[in-house]
Amino acid sequence: MSFHITPQGKKLVTLIPGDGIGPEVVNACRRIIEATGAPIVWEEREAGAEVFKKGLPSGVAPETIESIRKTRVVLKGPLTTPVGYGEKSANVTLRKLFETYGNIRPVREMPGVPTPYSGRAVDLVVVRENIEDLYAGIEYMQTPGVAQGLKLISRKGCEKIVRLGFEVARAEGRKRVHCATKSNIMKLTEGLLKRTFEAVAPEYPDIEAQHIIIDNCAHQLVKKPEQFDVIVTTNMNGDIISDLSSALIGGLGFAPSANIGNEVAIFEAVHGSAPKYAGKNVINPTALILSAVLLLRHLGEFDAATSVENAVLVTLEEGKVKTGDVVGYDKGASTTVFTDSVIANLGRKSERWHARNYKPIKLPQVTTRPDMVTAKSRRVIGVDVFVESGKDSSELGPSLEKLAADSPFRLKLISNRGTKVYPAMGAMMDCVDHWRCRFMARAAEGSITNDEVLQFVTKVSAQHSWVHLEKLLEIDGAQGFTRDQGED
Repeated sequence: MSFHITPQGKKLVTLIPGDGIGPEVVNACRRIIEATGAPIVWEEREAGAEVFKKGLPSGVAPETIESIRKTRVVLKGPLTTPVGYGEKSANVTLRKLFETYGNIRPVREMPGVPTPYSGRAVDLVVVRENIEDLYAGIEYMQTPGVAQGLKLISRKGCEKIVRLGFEVARAEGRKRVHCATKSNIMKLTEGLLKRTFEAVAPEYPDIEAQHIIIDNCAHQLVKKPEQFDVIVTTNMNGDIISDLSSALIGGLGFAPSANIGNEVAIFEAVHGSAPKYAGKNVINPTALILSAVLLLRHLGEFDAATSVENAVLVTLEEGKVKTGDVVGYDKGASTTVFTDSVIANLGRKSERWHARNYKPIKLPQVTTRPDMVTAKSRRVIGVDVFVESGKDSSELGPSLEKLAADSPFRLKLISNRGTKVYPAMGAMMDCVDHWRCRFMARAAEGSITNDEVLQFVTKVSAQHSWVHLEKLLEIDGAQGFTRDQGED
């Protein structure tokens, strides 16, 4: 990744103050970084609530996008997605615009921050896929009472996040990577991450690779968090377990993050804009300060990064200034006083708490071709026609069988929310008006054509309201779709 170097030889960083408490914690980071003498200059730009109010539905000003294209590095405060105006989250917009596919969230026990896990040396990193999965936000009302969300997982997205997880482990001298999925239930989507992890892991023989089911991972994080080093997972799973993990070390006030892409990196705290505390000078800036440490490392300023991390550790260990989220906002130190203390401790090291020795992260190089995965053979062996109907399956089934009688298709089954209901198998289902009707090709060999699908769906639509179609593919001889509960 290239950086923008000014004529004075300094590294230019886009600075987004953000909403609520954002300007206060961003200013704290700015003061600390400048106190290190690191060769960084700032280009301040807007995103968030004020941009929404100007009528820009993305929440990101064009000047901000142009700045990021130039600098390739961003330090940002938390942004608010206001209720009643604006559309997508400005945070998500920034991540997607610049393909920051990896969300890195370190979780480390902090001195002077008492938790039920104090003394257990919790020190792990959640590496979360940041672009796809359910967070693609592709949703539809299929019927007035049934909503659909598309969970999109790609081999390319999986390979990038898996390789990033292993590279983070190497850069930080870690020895184990867990891949956490729900592949026991979602065998194609979550299973794709598991299969990719197992394919890539042999390239990293120096690192132990383990798969873990995500619900067991959450259980184990509460039971024995010290067993984890790096956890790689999908977008929504990562969102959940990274917040869970931050609670182990004192809360979101101590939770930094980096959104990493091959072209752009965005550094931010995990916490939100906390508007009720805005302007009161009481918020804990540690999360964003530690995010700034990640930024400094990303820019190759390792000495400055280590100096800031050590100063935070010394400040917390001494306990002379404690923020309100630790001791109560009525008696906690102000944001300014805490920042002054960190600056005063630059150059000091704790005897007990040490900054890790870091190396640069080697970013994954994965082909940019959209068709990264190609098949030797593929054919359409059927079609799922999703039908909206208030009829019972015992009435709907015979009607569809009659429509299919002189077509290339036969009705195999009807399911409701993933469970087979026709032909009846004794299921005690409380059905909704959204029926998946699975039609298979009558011919055992050969491939169904697009025209045959369209002609058949046209025939179905004369009697029933279809809302969605899915081709049933066989790819390289393997079934490219899942079975319903009860389907043979």
